[in-house]
Amino acid sequence: MPFVLTPFLRELSFKFDARTSRGAMQTHLAHYIRVHHTDAPQVQGWGECSPLPGLSPDYSPTFHKLLERICQKYNDLQLEAPETEESLAFWQTLGAWPSICFAAETAWVDYLRGAKRMLYNTPFSRSEKGIRINGLIWMGDLAFMREQIEKKMAQGFKCLKLKIGGLDFAQELKILKEIRSIAGPNDLELRLDANGAFSPANAEEKLRDLAAFHIHSLEQPIKAGQLEEMKLLCEVSPFPIALDEELIGISGEENKWNLLNLIRPQYIIIKPTLVGGLVSSREWIQVATSLGIDWWLTSALESNIGLNAIAQFASDLNNTLPQGLGTGQLYHNNFASPLEIRGEELWYNPEKTWEFPK
Repeated sequence: MPFVLTPFLRELSFKFDARTSRGAMQTHLAHYIRVHHTDAPQVQGWGECSPLPGLSPDYSPTFHKLLERICQKYNDLQLEAPETEESLAFWQTLGAWPSICFAAETAWVDYLRGAKRMLYNTPFSRSEKGIRINGLIWMGDLAFMREQIEKKMAQGFKCLKLKIGGLDFAQELKILKEIRSIAGPNDLELRLDANGAFSPANAEEKLRDLAAFHIHSLEQPIKAGQLEEMKLLCEVSPFPIALDEELIGISGEENKWNLLNLIRPQYIIIKPTLVGGLVSSREWIQVATSLGIDWWLTSALESNIGLNAIAQFASDLNNTLPQGLGTGQLYHNNFASPLEIRGEELWYNPEKTWEFPK
């Protein structure tokens, strides 16, 4: 009997309007792949492919139908082993769908390592150590942002990431001023994410205004694809620039090296769902390291299934910078999991059980 891939989906509901400079979201449609062998259907590997509208290159309103066709195409091969010439040829056809590559990789790694959602044998997966994460502050009115900031600081977060570019810039500067009146740069690290909201014409001026608040880094100040303009910003910025959306759609080690060597950012932000999975993420890390560029991992609003895979991956890489893995509490109807936040760290609690799509 063969291996079988089965697709699932769930509409996740945000606890609030999740707002970026690209707009607000109330729901997020998440998709999943389950792999099992028909001789042992209870042994299951799980992966998540949840592309984001307006950001993921493989997003479309008919994405789940595509996923169903891909799973059926694999099932039609009637494969008895996970690694055959036929299966390798099949996986090589998925490059146009980075989120499916991520889901397939993580589902198979999960399955082949015991189908326990512990993809790597690390202190994190053994519940011996947490992963330090940044506290994510979403855009909203001033009162909403103040409330989030106060909660995160009360929890013990020493690194906050603020989404900017969606409010009046003067209001955003006011928020940063308030934060710094409470906690100086020695007590609190501030990361900003503009999601490409600035224009090349005004970006440098805005960077100078932001510098007054001792910013750790700014993700994607201008929209992706403006390579020379981004290169110039990285050269003149008074604080580090991080690339995020700029990495999407770039494949192959040579192309990755050419991009980073041209722009020379101080950091890159790697979202496995958006850049094509674990192997592609490792390639970005290797290229960045060769150029002296630092990095961290970030989730892309996945449910706990995808978030766990990224956290497991992060634990294997052992990067000491705070990771962007604090998104598990965004949804009313997320899947139950062993993931939990303690202070400013993400932990894996084996006493908690998993819930899966049905």
